[in-house]
Amino acid sequence: MRTWFWTLLLAVIAVALAVVLRSHSGNVLLLVWPWRIGMSLTLAVLLIVAAFIVLYVGLRVLAWLLAIPDRVRVWRGKRAQARDHELLERGWIGLLEGRYTHAEKDLTKLLEQTKVQTRRVLAALSAARAAHGLGEFDRRDRLLATAQEHAGTDPGLVEATATVSADMLLDQGRAERALAVLAPLADGGARHLHTMRLLLRAHTALHHHEQVFTLARGLVRRNALARSEADLLIDASGAARLRAAASSANSDAWRAIWKDLKAEERLLPDVALAGAAAFDAAGEANEAARVLEAAIAVKFNPTLVAAYARCEAEQVSRRLAKAETWLQQRPTDPDLLTALGMLCLNGQLWGQAERYLLRSLSRRSDAQTHALLGSLYDRLDRPADAVRHWRLATAASMALPVLAVDAALPAADTGSDPYRVDAEGGYAVGLSDTDGDADVGGDYPALPPSVAASASDYVLDPDARVSKDQHARALAPEDAPLAGGTSDIDEYFDSAPIPAAAFDEPVPTYSPAPAASPKPAPAAAPVPATKPPFKDDGSL
Repeated sequence: MRTWFWTLLLAVIAVALAVVLRSHSGNVLLLVWPWRIGMSLTLAVLLIVAAFIVLYVGLRVLAWLLAIPDRVRVWRGKRAQARDHELLERGWIGLLEGRYTHAEKDLTKLLEQTKVQTRRVLAALSAARAAHGLGEFDRRDRLLATAQEHAGTDPGLVEATATVSADMLLDQGRAERALAVLAPLADGGARHLHTMRLLLRAHTALHHHEQVFTLARGLVRRNALARSEADLLIDASGAARLRAAASSANSDAWRAIWKDLKAEERLLPDVALAGAAAFDAAGEANEAARVLEAAIAVKFNPTLVAAYARCEAEQVSRRLAKAETWLQQRPTDPDLLTALGMLCLNGQLWGQAERYLLRSLSRRSDAQTHALLGSLYDRLDRPADAVRHWRLATAASMALPVLAVDAALPAADTGSDPYRVDAEGGYAVGLSDTDGDADVGGDYPALPPSVAASASDYVLDPDARVSKDQHARALAPEDAPLAGGTSDIDEYFDSAPIPAAAFDEPVPTYSPAPAASPKPAPAAAPVPATKPPFKDDGSL
């Protein structure tokens, strides 16, 4: 627009000048000693215009020539800036794509070659973020120190370095260090939402419930935190504050915290539980019931209902009437039915308690419901039903193994093994059923051999398994000769072939000789043969 304006103005001036010169045909006389120059007015005007143009063009050319060094310097700066922007752009694209190695390489190169303070800080922080993504925490800390050094005293760069450092430290799980980094910004943190969010994360990780409660309230008031997330934080921190105050030396300190809570905050589940517990501890059961009833009316919570059912006997009628109104709205809710059964148990209403608990079990098999039924039947002197429900409560609370008793094989008979290894008594050499029976003393009757052999496996005293003589022989060296001159191990593992003719003759049976005796053992009477002997002539 300006170009068109100046063009039109020059055209008007030219036309006006042409009209004036055409109507005034005068002469111009120039006296320049020793010359005298005369010319027409038109020529003089044209010469003046031409001289102005030449002078203007000459001055512009001279200025352009003198500005060459500055233009070269600016051109170099622009080229360096373009290279820096290219590296920064490429590094940030790689950082956002997750290619941390390439991003760190480009950003480190930018840090080394740039001359601008802000770009150095930005490159160092971005490279630290890439190193953090690679898990190179030592290199990340060095880059953060470089960024802090280049930031100097610039408040904006110092705050940027602190927030980036705290964010990465929180990701690493070093909440205490992050809180120390954010400490200089805590005073002015109310003006910066990101700083408040980082402080909230740090205090949440360190379980600083007072600070978490305050920061969550502030952020949700400024619409900087989702309402659902804020409710979770306020619920947990508010309940922790109430419990800590209730357990302190000043038993009434929790009342100030309860009054400070907003109406909607008192309806949160954990806050309501902690408040009801505090009122119960203070002996205000009616107020505790009202707190739980208000919270349950907003959102039905099984934990709140279970807490509502735990009360003294004088509170049962009031709470049972209220719970039955909830049952009209939720007739098949197993948690509510279990709570009603617990209330009836507290009020010793056995029939109603059994009805509610059985209705709850028909909807869901629950360990607590089975345990309550077991306690109820135990109170009603029905031990079989009580034991059955206690067993079902155990089975419902844990996965019990199924034992396949029919697949078990009988244990091998190793009683005649002379070197049988005994788990508690060493080598039980020559142990027999008669030895086991002999060791059982006292007023107890003798056990049958089979029962005594199995029962001896559960005796913890090694001397109750074997006799002293047998125990001494078991602990003797292996190459020591055994009594009788014949090794028991040879007898046990005798594998010599038996002649075929031996099967045609009767085998006499001998009673076992004692292990060690100074006197010769009497000859045992032969056992009668099972069939009459053969005669020499082969006839019967």
